[in-house]
Amino acid sequence: MMEVRYSSSPKEVAGMSTGELRSNFLMESVMVKDEVKLLYSHYDRVIIGGIMPVNKTILLPTDEKVLKAAYFLERREAGIINVGGNGEIIVNGKSYLVNKLDCLYVGKGNEKVQFKSVSKKDPAKFYLLSAPAHAAYKVQLMKKEKALPTEMGAVATANQRTIYKYIHSEGLKSCQVVMGLTILKEGNVWNTMPTHVHDRRMEAYYYFDLPENQKVIHLMGEPAETRHLVVSNDQAVISAPWSIHSGCGTSSYGFIWGMAGENYLYTDMDPVNINDLK
Repeated sequence: MMEVRYSSSPKEVAGMSTGELRSNFLMESVMVKDEVKLLYSHYDRVIIGGIMPVNKTILLPTDEKVLKAAYFLERREAGIINVGGNGEIIVNGKSYLVNKLDCLYVGKGNEKVQFKSVSKKDPAKFYLLSAPAHAAYKVQLMKKEKALPTEMGAVATANQRTIYKYIHSEGLKSCQVVMGLTILKEGNVWNTMPTHVHDRRMEAYYYFDLPENQKVIHLMGEPAETRHLVVSNDQAVISAPWSIHSGCGTSSYGFIWGMAGENYLYTDMDPVNINDLK
């Protein structure tokens, strides 16, 4: 059964308790052994979730009650990134080897999508982000080495990191999904700071490779009315188009960022000055 989350306005969010913030914006259980976990957000009708095959091959299901579709990608596209052991994704009978930090784009109209791990001792962990699609683009695999790794940040500001871009206007083609990931260097903890908003599209963050007993403080809300979520490994946060999205960890970590909405350009951001944050 797919979980459904509705949209919240800035006024609502300003008055939310910790529990209300978590129940509206945090996906606490993303990766579960031999299960598919999916969350449908009314922000740009994006679906996020995880598939963790261990002992069996898992078929990407549809939820006819929520999607009113014969199969999951009947009217949708999806970006899928593996953050676990070596894995395989089979799309309509064609197999793609998707190792750690590789990305597979699967376009509209692909009826049968299956997931499996190469070894159950080191299972794959597939993170998925899906959005409605108006056209059918071909299935494409991008290895992490081809994802235009870009070095950013500095040790002095504790945000030295490598950004990998997969699905965007100059990478894998899609209708509206934009997707990539960021790996923080050891000893660095800040992500997306200085931060930004982009009112033309929503975003979701999925945190991974966060050591046990460590946390990320994820910042959200309007720039002058910020809130925070305490996030653990393998958890995801939905970010409203009007909200900042940034975080600081108690150790280094990685996170997948994914967007969908009106503007497909990765660079479409409205920066927020650190001095304006409250």
